[in-house]
Amino acid sequence: MSFAPRGTLMIQGTTSDAGKSTLVAGLCRLARRGGVKVAPFKPQNMALNSAVTVDGGEIGRAQALQAIAAGVPARIDFNPVLLKPTSDRGAQVIIHGHAQANLDARAYHEYKRTAFDAVLASYARLTAEFDAVIVEGAGSPAEINLRDRDIANMGFAERVDCPVVLVADIDRGGVFAHLVGTLACLSESERARVRGFVINRFRGDIGLLTPGLEWLETQTGKPVLGVLPYLHGLTLDAEDMLPSQARSRGAESTLKVIVPALPRISNHTDFDALRAHPQVDFEYVRPGMAPPPADLIVLPGSKSVQRDLAWLRSNGWERAIERHLRYGGKVLGICGGMQMLGRTVDDPSGVEGAAGCVDGLGLLDLATVLTPDKQLANVTGRLVIDGKEAPVRGYEIHMGRTSGAALARPAVALDDGRFDGAVSQDGQIAATYLHGLFDTPEACAALLAWAGVNDAAPLDYPALREASLDRLADSFEQALDLKAVLAAFA
Repeated sequence: MSFAPRGTLMIQGTTSDAGKSTLVAGLCRLARRGGVKVAPFKPQNMALNSAVTVDGGEIGRAQALQAIAAGVPARIDFNPVLLKPTSDRGAQVIIHGHAQANLDARAYHEYKRTAFDAVLASYARLTAEFDAVIVEGAGSPAEINLRDRDIANMGFAERVDCPVVLVADIDRGGVFAHLVGTLACLSESERARVRGFVINRFRGDIGLLTPGLEWLETQTGKPVLGVLPYLHGLTLDAEDMLPSQARSRGAESTLKVIVPALPRISNHTDFDALRAHPQVDFEYVRPGMAPPPADLIVLPGSKSVQRDLAWLRSNGWERAIERHLRYGGKVLGICGGMQMLGRTVDDPSGVEGAAGCVDGLGLLDLATVLTPDKQLANVTGRLVIDGKEAPVRGYEIHMGRTSGAALARPAVALDDGRFDGAVSQDGQIAATYLHGLFDTPEACAALLAWAGVNDAAPLDYPALREASLDRLADSFEQALDLKAVLAAFA
């Protein structure tokens, strides 16, 4: 049947990573197929993976993916409040796409009144423009300690009076307890607005699950709107967490690529194309693991460069990188990784932590000064590396200004006339502020050739993502009671 919703529906989860983002993305793709002008919306997101919007702001990566599913440009209203953790207790607070402050948890709790005003303003604009708005909650509505001034789950739903569907992940176990227990933690009015359940990531004989579904419906008085299958091999941008499988080995892998799993790694979606490439053996090296031999080491982005640099040193990476270069290996630094490769990283204003200057790895003649203002831009240009050029498209999200003699040999010539990054004199080290380098097929092939793959094949990551969104929507058409889902919108 054609899926043509009107109004608003909110997807909440019993836990983090229950499948909220994926469910919203699939519903957005189905609505687009049905000819509906649909918008994704997440009132508050906490994530270190982000994207630059068409209107010059920053939102969570998951909402950018959902915008692609909906067929609309990503904009700041899709995620009006973004929290980017800087420590276990603090985060950079981004409102309507721009950083406002660094706050600890208690200070942000007081700030929520201001944040909620931004949420309601964005929601009002979206409902005035779009036929349907599909809202994603954050974490779980059963987090009682966060109920006061909640703007992310039932607090939002109650304020705008929208219906809710609860999704739970059966693959992690305890799915019935998750659903019944979540309902038990809600107030009477909150339980009343739950229209039904979706069970995610099921694999097995559905007939063996049916008695449990019948019990659940009898116990709660709420319908099960669908049981979604466990789909292997989807190529979709992650909201925040690193993949559960640290290693991805292509069938024709000839190049070993390793990335340190920094405690505050940001925009690790940079490496999704590498993880999907048939010629790449890719591995995130977790804490406590010795860096294995590799052809290419990539230092990723970081939300706290000085602290992650200290982590690299304490985990033996400095010596490992020096040894890697002596044996002819290649090193690439992206954003925070580029800053680490330089001589110094200075944070005079305490932008990412305690004020002060630390030594970088000293592999490029660069010096970085972190500044409160953030560079946000979607860019195009030409990758210039190893004497060759390739078109590249990406985005900049960084705080700080970098200077130094190494910039005289840039890695990227941007179409706006600027130059970005650096390539060492011997060609072994490259660095750039540009995220998304590997998403452009020609740039991906050029970088792999530089790293040692003579016949590097281009891989079209955006096409893989589109195919995965369509596969997701096809699955939803079969697994969901779309008539009941449509009836849940209000």
